[in-house]
Amino acid sequence: MTDRALLFTALAALALTAAGAAGGWVAGLAGLPLPWLIGSLAASALIVGLGGHRLPAGFRYPEPLRLSFIAVIGLMIGAQVTPDLATRLPGLAVSLAALAVFTLAAFAASYAVFRGLGGYDRVTAFYCATPGGLYESIMLGEAAGADIRQLTLQQFLRIILVVTLLPLGITLIEGMPVGSSAGVTGAPPGAEVTPWGLASTLAAGAVGLIAARRLRLPAGQLLGPLLAAAALNLTGFGPVALPAELVIAAQIVVGASLGARFLGVTGRMLGRAAGLGLVSVGVMLAMAGGAAMALSGVTGKPVDVLLISFAPGGVTEMSLVALSLGASPAIVTLHHLFRIGLTVVIISVASKLKIPR
Repeated sequence: MTDRALLFTALAALALTAAGAAGGWVAGLAGLPLPWLIGSLAASALIVGLGGHRLPAGFRYPEPLRLSFIAVIGLMIGAQVTPDLATRLPGLAVSLAALAVFTLAAFAASYAVFRGLGGYDRVTAFYCATPGGLYESIMLGEAAGADIRQLTLQQFLRIILVVTLLPLGITLIEGMPVGSSAGVTGAPPGAEVTPWGLASTLAAGAVGLIAARRLRLPAGQLLGPLLAAAALNLTGFGPVALPAELVIAAQIVVGASLGARFLGVTGRMLGRAAGLGLVSVGVMLAMAGGAAMALSGVTGKPVDVLLISFAPGGVTEMSLVALSLGASPAIVTLHHLFRIGLTVVIISVASKLKIPR
């Protein structure tokens, strides 16, 4: 690539990122869930959809920039693995075991929707159907030969639909707004950032990246920092601390980079994906509701708390919903980390074994 082409690519990436920041700001004003991520994705996708022909030929969002901020997302998730979560683990054996069964069943049911109803090829249907692990599903699915535009659409539609429909449903049941609709923000990850905390967090992220690369971990740019941050917290060298601005920047960059993948997506493709997403999410939420009702009598936990813990949505938004209901965000977070971790293990093994072919 010539210097001129590199310059145009850099300027295009900068423009998409700036548009993503603006989209995130607007989404935040509108009270949407995951505003910086979803708003950035929507703005970037809109630009490439309407003006993709003006982008440099063969344009791709700069990979090093994207991977760097995916590492920040890994640190953010790993920061939620605290000693408090570890002490609660023995008492959650029943619900976690049920969650493992639910994850497998939801995966299979969603696969049937995309393969049978949607007619997607087996590889694309498999990675579209994952009930968690958005970034890992996209990265491993792309490497396995899945249709990246369909896969990106379906994975983000899963998050969007769950974090929109579930709080709305609970709001109707409870008679009061919950989650993002209630204006709950929670303490940002960097609320008590200290120089030592920030330095140790960034150092842990660098160590995690290097270790993941040497061990050839799947989705290592996310999993390595995640495990390093968790280790930092659990060994007492934490707490992991990230400035809120860095976490926001990571969501903007990741959203803009994924929005850029929508280059060439048609309105017909989007409509079809949304329809399939509604069916898939509807089936998984119905299964989560059934599991929550069955487990409530056994565990003594409220049905709505268990439903939030099982719902295949984002960790952050589900924790906000739990907070607004007076439930323990730590318990909800642990269930979501377990579901995501199990899903990542499943698709990582499948990727190694080249399943499905």
